[in-house]
Formats: sequence, structure tokens, C-alpha cells
Amino acid sequence: MAGLVTPPTPGGPLVVQPLRRRHCAECRGGPLALLVVEGGAPRCLDCADLGHLVFLPRGDTALTRRSREESALSAVVVRFNRRRGRYERQGVLVEEAGLARAEERCLADAEARRRRRVRDARRRAVEDVRFTEAFAAEIRRLFPGCPDERARAIASHASLRGSGRVGRSAAGRALSEGAVISAVVASVRHVDTPYDALLMNGVTRHEARRRISGGVEAVLRGWRVMGMVEGVAQAPG
Repeated sequence: MAGLVTPPTPGGPLVVQPLRRRHCAECRGGPLALLVVEGGAPRCLDCADLGHLVFLPRGDTALTRRSREESALSAVVVRFNRRRGRYERQGVLVEEAGLARAEERCLADAEARRRRRVRDARRRAVEDVRFTEAFAAEIRRLFPGCPDERARAIASHASLRGSGRVGRSAAGRALSEGAVISAVVASVRHVDTPYDALLMNGVTRHEARRRISGGVEAVLRGWRVMGMVEGVAQAPG
């Protein structure tokens, strides 16, 4: 805890949510829900002259920023995350009057922010439709025999915003051939082979993939060959 005497970033006092029971080194009060480290020893908020502040949890960025702007004194609250091995921000302590003024400011422009969110959502929806169409077109280029409806379904699934799927990766957004093929392979694996049934029967993922690899390749080869045959049949003369 001695290492927290100096805040990791500028911006006022640093307050800690301790993981273990701590008592104030000055007034002996405790156990403390929040404390300040001074000279390597814990102090309660009252002894650290921060007892008049109120806690605002993280989550509302606009309210947090404005509360700090409206408060002559504020403090950042952190807690140690053992799994990640670092201190993480939990919120801020601000003046109660400053918080009230910040809440009024946020309410005053709530409608404007709501309209902006709606506009942003519409813009993202248009972008998503265009990207999905481009992804489906690339599927049809690589696998001309893939039915249009199937290509659209694969593209829609792979490119769903926030899904973390291959279509949302950097390679996917760039419509790289590898990313597009990966999306098609994943669809074929789940839709056109007994892969899911094998997993449900306790077969390991790697073994299940080995068993159905021939089936996957057969579907992909068929989609490639069908496209070539159709192209020859439609050629003039």
C-alpha cells in the first residue's frame, strides 16, 4: 500500500477500496471501506479531510467528468484486482453540491444526447448493411456455387457488430480472403456436417474437426466447382 502514496495519474488525491480489513492509523477507526495512504499508513477519509465527499461509482462518463468539474475537491477511487495484478478505477469522490450541479447539467442535455445516440445507431446500421453485403459478395466470388441466401446468412452471422467473430476482426473488416474463407468453413462445419452432434456426444473439438474435415472440404469443393460449371454453361458460343 505504500506504493500508492503518489497517485498513478495527476488529478487530486487517490483513495483505495482495501481488500483486507484496515483501520485508520490516526483515529483507529475501522474497518475502513475507503482509505487514503499517507506515509505508508492508512487514514480514514475524515482524518484525510475527505469525509465530506460522496462516492460516485464509475459507469456514467459524462456525469463523472462534470461532477469533477463542479467540485473544488475530488478524488479517484481504486481497488486492486488480484487476477490482473493492478489497481483499477472504481469511481470518484466528489462534493455533494458538485454532484447535484452535474446531474442538472446532464439532465439539461439528455434529449440532445439521446438524439445523437439515435443518429449514431442509424449510421452504424447503414454501415453494417453495406459491410454485410460486401462480405457476402466476397463469399460468392470465392465460392460461386454458394447459394445467395446462404452467402448472406454467413456474412450476416460473421459480421455481427460486437460478436467478436471473424467478420469483425481487422482481417474480416478488410475482407481478406483468409477471413472470408474462415467464416464459410465455420458455417459449413456447423450446418452441413455432424460436428455439433459429435461435440454433444463428448467428442473433443480437435477430434470432431478431424472427423468432419472431409465433409467440409467436399462442400467447399462443390461450391467452387458448381460455380465453374455454371460459368462455362453461360459462356457464349
